[in-house]
Amino acid sequence: MKITVQKSIIENILIHSQPFLEKKDTSQITSHVFIDASNNKLTIKATDYEIGLIVSTNNLNISEDGNVTANGKKLLDIVRILKDGEINLEVKSDVLYISQSHSKFKLPTFSYSEFPVFPTNEGKARILIDSHSLIDSLKKITPSIDINNPKFELNGALIDIKESSINFASTDTRRLAVVNINNQSTLELSIIVPKKAIIEIQKLFFDDIELYYDENYLIIHSKEYIFFTKLINGKFPEYSRIIPKEIKNSLTLDKAKMIEAIKQITTISTDVKITFLEDTITFESLSDDNIEAKTEINSKTNFETPFVIAVNSRYLLDFLNSINNSEFNIGLNESNLPFVLNDGNFKTVVMPIVI
Repeated sequence: MKITVQKSIIENILIHSQPFLEKKDTSQITSHVFIDASNNKLTIKATDYEIGLIVSTNNLNISEDGNVTANGKKLLDIVRILKDGEINLEVKSDVLYISQSHSKFKLPTFSYSEFPVFPTNEGKARILIDSHSLIDSLKKITPSIDINNPKFELNGALIDIKESSINFASTDTRRLAVVNINNQSTLELSIIVPKKAIIEIQKLFFDDIELYYDENYLIIHSKEYIFFTKLINGKFPEYSRIIPKEIKNSLTLDKAKMIEAIKQITTISTDVKITFLEDTITFESLSDDNIEAKTEINSKTNFETPFVIAVNSRYLLDFLNSINNSEFNIGLNESNLPFVLNDGNFKTVVMPIVI
């Protein structure tokens, strides 16, 4: 293999490949990127077995076709310190040589035949969804995905695919976030996508996309990238049962006023007590340090007697920072029962703190 490519092009590809590499054990083939130069195109693959990425470009000059692997982090480090302009990559005797002007580097390689085989979309069902709807839905439910939960299925988000709609859901056991969108699908299936994959999807896809899935993999194609992730095996909680069927008190509140009031309290405590009065809402800190914070906003609630809830402020702020409208709805039943935050097709069910 012998190619010449602009530094900016290969640097950008290698930067995107970093989250997909095995970094803890550099003796693994998955710490390497797979580089293929053929048919006037450069293709670079990276995977840690759980998620994978393929990036291609035809903006290069290929003197000799070929394949090679090289440590992805080391190769990026080398490319970064070189000057803007063309970089030469050449394989000789199973060694990758990187050169530019008077600068020369070499990296050992692994056998490219040992590089993991990527899944394909052949035989997989397709989701017809635009990138904006996908990314917007994932952004809203990402904060509620748990981490390091012994129930592995909670360390990802559910994509519940129905014939005419898709529900995106996540929970950390203290709250549940759900987004519903209209969609036509050829196959009904519930899949659980790991949090790491969901975060990377949000970084990569902004243009037209194609989604394919089965019980084991989710694959996303765009003009620039091919992405895959293994799915989490397990049964996601019956999220529809967690959503209250009836709401006694429904209020429309001002987003900006709520955020300002909650943030004032969080300077003292992450837990906040909210009291709904007839014409005002008060916010108080819940702290054991004899330090207090209190504020209030004017808002018509129609509560004839005070209604009190206590909650982790992060749950409220995560919801409020995810919505675009200036107002939102809150549905309240009893002080010690879950309440619902609503904004269009997005809702979060929150378990209050018992005080």
